[in-house]
This record gives sequence, C-alpha cells and structure tokens, in this order.
Amino acid sequence: MAEQQLGVLKALDVAKTQLYHFTAIVIAGMGFFTDAYDLFCVSLVTKLLGRLYYFNPLSEKPGSLPPHVAAAVNGVALCGTLAGQLFFGWLGDKLGRKKVYGITLIMMIVCSVASGLSFGNKAKGVMTTLCFFRFWLGFGIGGDYPLSATIMSEYANKKTRGAFIAAVFAMQGVGILAGGFVALAVSSIFDKKFPAPTYAVNRALSTPPQADYIWRIIVMFGALPAALTYYWRMKMPETARYTALVAKNIKQATQDMSKVLQVELQMEERAEDIVQDPRLNYGLFSKEFAKRHGLPLLGCTSTWFLLDIAFYSQNLFQKDIFSAIGWIPKAATMNGIHEVFMIGRAQTLIALCSTVPGYWFTVAFIDIMGRFAIQLMGFFMMTVFMFAIAFPYDHWIKPDNRIGFVVMYSLTGCFQKMYIVLVISKLFYTN
Repeated sequence: MAEQQLGVLKALDVAKTQLYHFTAIVIAGMGFFTDAYDLFCVSLVTKLLGRLYYFNPLSEKPGSLPPHVAAAVNGVALCGTLAGQLFFGWLGDKLGRKKVYGITLIMMIVCSVASGLSFGNKAKGVMTTLCFFRFWLGFGIGGDYPLSATIMSEYANKKTRGAFIAAVFAMQGVGILAGGFVALAVSSIFDKKFPAPTYAVNRALSTPPQADYIWRIIVMFGALPAALTYYWRMKMPETARYTALVAKNIKQATQDMSKVLQVELQMEERAEDIVQDPRLNYGLFSKEFAKRHGLPLLGCTSTWFLLDIAFYSQNLFQKDIFSAIGWIPKAATMNGIHEVFMIGRAQTLIALCSTVPGYWFTVAFIDIMGRFAIQLMGFFMMTVFMFAIAFPYDHWIKPDNRIGFVVMYSLTGCFQKMYIVLVISKLFYTN
C-alpha cells in the first residue's frame, strides 16, 4: 500500500521505544482514564441519590431510585457514547484526530461540571438535568474513546504496538480505581464533618442535607483529568499517518515527526503519489473495503459488543451484586454517607485485585504470548468463572461463602480485562 512508500511512516514503524512513546501512552491513556471515571462514577452515588430524592419516612428501607429512573441514570451516558463514537469517528477522519480530540475533551469537561450542578432540589428536576448532561457527557466520551486508541495506534511502532495500545486501555482500570478513591475520600471527610445515625435509628436524619454535595463533587471531579489531558494533547502534533495519508501534507508530517523522533527525516515522497494510488481509492461502504477489512471488522465489533454486555453491566451494577450477597451491609444499618463509603471501598478493592492486574498483565505479555493466545485465554477463563458464580448462586449467598464469591467475581473481571484491550490492535494495518 501507499504507506509502504512513505519514509516518515517507515520511520515511525521502526522507531526505537523512546520518551515520546510513553508521553503518547500517558496522554491517550488519560483519555481512557477519564472515560472510565465518568462512566462508572455514577454507580457510586445512585444509592445516595435514592436516599436524597426518593425518601419515604414511612418505609422501613431507605429511598431508592425507581427502576426507570435508575435505568436512565445508569444507562443514558452509554446511549451518548454510541452516538458519539459514530459521529466523532467520522469527524476525526475529516478534521483530524488532534482537533476533534480537543472538542471531545471540552465537551467532557463542560458536561462533567454541568452534571454535578444539576438544577433544583426536587427529584424530577435533578434527575432530568442529570440525565440530559450525562447523555452529552457520554457523547463526548464516545468521541474520546476511539480517538485515544487511534492516536496511540498511529504513534506506535510495529514491534510494541500491541503493548502500547494495551497500556492505553489499561488506564480504564486506573480510572475505575480513581473513582473508588475519590468516593472514599469525599465520604470520609463528610462522615467526620457531618456524623449521622443509621437509617434504622433515625430515618429522617440518616442522610444529612450536606450529603447532596457528595455526589456532585464525585461527578464533577471527572472534569479535572479531562482538563489536564486537553492541555497536554494540544501540545502534541497531529499524527503523521493522518497528516500524510488523509490531509496529503507529507512535508508537514515529516517536519512533525522529525521533532518527535528527534532525527532528521528526508522527504522523498510527493502527495501526488498517494492520490494516484488506485488501491486507496475505495470508500467505507465499498465492495473493496468489505473484501479487505469486512471480516476482521465484523469479528472485532461483534465480539466487542458481546463482551461489553458483561463489562458494563458488571461495573455499573456490582454494588447491587455485592449488596445481594451481603458483602455490602444492608442499607438500613448504615447512614447515607457511610453507604457511599462502603460502595467505594468495594469498587476500590475489586479494581485493585481484579481490574488493574488484569489490564497490566495484558500489557506485559501481549507481545510475548501473542494476541490470539492471550485473547482466547481471557475469554475462555472469563466464561468459566461466570458460570462458576452463576449456577451455584444459592451457595455463594450464604454468609460463610461471601468471600469466595468475591474472589470468583474478581477472577472473572481479571480475565475479562485480558480480552478487552486486544481486538482493536489486531485490525491496525502494519505492513
């Protein structure tokens, strides 16, 4: 293909691992960090939202979000990500990765803050505006998600492309872990500052009005890493592959990569050479595209879709799972602030013992074991452990077996992360 004719792209493919690679990992990875934080931090505060806005003094249990409201609060951002991925993925090929990446980050910053400032103090107003802003937050995340992976793919060399992309995806685990830490810190501070009785002791006072700030702070915190990412991303040049192959500006691509690689690159190609190459003149919905990339793309998207059913449901609803087996105490035995602390503690422990190790195991071994082997192992073991905790469910909910359930659940998540980061790197053209 034409990419073989371009010296600047050859230089990228054979470049030794150096500082700019790790800089790109951090910058692109912070996008994934922010995405994971923003998507999953809501699961830390939904029970608190129920206590605050759906309190019923006659009920023996604390207030909880109605099913349709809970579904909207948890799922509306994912609806936004679907639309955002399609729109910003297309726009990234039109305007460039750098410009569109900046747009998505600005949208994430604004919507994170706006979500925490949801209007009013009544359930209808707060939930409506929260869902509205979280949809657009998800829309921005949908753009950031593929662009972060694309940026790393286009900056990486052939030898370590798999590990570099895996490292970027691994920042999702760090983002989930950060969400747990933020929830622990904020709830601990408020618990000391505004002590409250348990719901069983005093229903009305079990959730002090100051607790309304807790969920807002946790949600708005996601704007901070997005803002930091924006600053550093704008200092990076556009990727050479976009500049040379899409914008047809080989001179600019050569100049940019000369600075990045800190070597003098000679521009031997002309833009006309790319335009005249007939093998590049096919569209996304053409027969030629389907022939070249259709089957790998179908395999990638379909398996990713099936995997994400488990991935997102486990992360968004693990608090309900742990409450059901009794690892998180019954809501009536805690006050509203302490419940946030316990949910944050559970998420932090799972992230430390499952999510983060699974991701970084993949980073370490993807280029040693190979994509197919580690992918197959992750998918197979995840299936085994999910069956192992699903079928003998009555066994796991017994008090003496709760820790065993948590261990099995952690192993499921660990192997899940070995699978999720791989499919995208298998599609990237490297010849």
